[in-house]
Amino acid sequence: MIETEEVATPLNDLNWWQNNPAERDEVFADLRRNHPRVFVPVGAPGAEPVKGFYALTRHADILEVSRRSEDFVSGEGTQIFDQPQQLRDYRGSIIDMDNPEHARMRKIVSRGFTPRSLEALRDEVKGTVREILDEMPSSGECDFVSDFAALLPLRIIDNLLGIPREHEKFILEATNTILGASDSEYIRDQTAVGIGKAVTAASEGLITLLRTLAEERIADPRDDLITKLVAATEGDNLTPQEMAKFFILLVGAGNETTRNVITHGLSVLTRNPDQRDMWMSDYEDYSAGAIEEMLRWASPVVHMRRTVARDGIRLGDKEFSKGDKLVLWYTSANRDESVFDDPYTFDIARDPNPHLAFGGPGPHFCLGAHLARLELTVAFRELYTRYPDIRAVGEPAMLRSNFLNGVKHLRATYSAG
Repeated sequence: MIETEEVATPLNDLNWWQNNPAERDEVFADLRRNHPRVFVPVGAPGAEPVKGFYALTRHADILEVSRRSEDFVSGEGTQIFDQPQQLRDYRGSIIDMDNPEHARMRKIVSRGFTPRSLEALRDEVKGTVREILDEMPSSGECDFVSDFAALLPLRIIDNLLGIPREHEKFILEATNTILGASDSEYIRDQTAVGIGKAVTAASEGLITLLRTLAEERIADPRDDLITKLVAATEGDNLTPQEMAKFFILLVGAGNETTRNVITHGLSVLTRNPDQRDMWMSDYEDYSAGAIEEMLRWASPVVHMRRTVARDGIRLGDKEFSKGDKLVLWYTSANRDESVFDDPYTFDIARDPNPHLAFGGPGPHFCLGAHLARLELTVAFRELYTRYPDIRAVGEPAMLRSNFLNGVKHLRATYSAG
């Protein structure tokens, strides 16, 4: 077996990702077993030079690449396809940086994401969940994504930053446009020009909003995260433009990913009522394990890309050249049979559970991991306390994307009164 031979795969077929979720596990299991570092060509057959990427599907490879950030860099882009320079100017943020720029940015933004500071938000998260539950349709039927899952993380982030509620609808729509760009429900014109225009407009709107708020906080500091990041009296601060770019990442990471874990969580708990009942029988005892298993199961970020920094860098017995693209398929790593016993079973008592839902270890490990865990823990406690019989109905409507394991819609029913 040649580990880097070219093998036909559907990894770049966005329609396959949207319409064939049942086949994903089979495809990735075959890649892990037979072609763990397969080269996936991109572009017209026979084109020269051959463009494409190496698909890393094993847990161990992804761990190693994540740790070796000097060899496998992020500054060349973190998605499969190179972004146009204009979009990189709008969206370039901490995940698309290498040191020393990355270290500087991470040191600043970490101020608002320490475990201690986030634990102080527990009561606010609880209040926000209850507020959203109060707004749920009295009919006993809802679109769980738009009526609950999408609102919670977005509202928490807005409250944390100090963004007025009046901007919530715009931020949600702009986020859907940017992260759902490959789906015609969010951008009707799916040509490159149409997508570029829509994403640029949404990005410009978010940047203008946050840059304005940052400038206001510099002139008139308040007790919110924007002030901590742009107007702290000690240490370096973000510029208003850097704050605006970081916000695009924050609403993406903090809204889209957490909302998708919540949605996949309700769906899998509905399909596994024994696991739901076990969790609810002793919420505190099972909660940590249940949240970690939900994160593994959902794998909300499907992949991230790294680029080889120099000629001659090796991963196992494979030698790479400068500029080679490596795509880290977290969704595959989180089903790796060599790491997880019975990986296709949802088990809230799974231990150990070294999932990579927040990325691999290293400088790019998700900064919002503690916040996401807090939101998920509070959300499911309050959700099942208010609506103990809530359940998903039918299959989720999946986002047309191979970057996010996104759910656009999920019907749910519950006893409302």
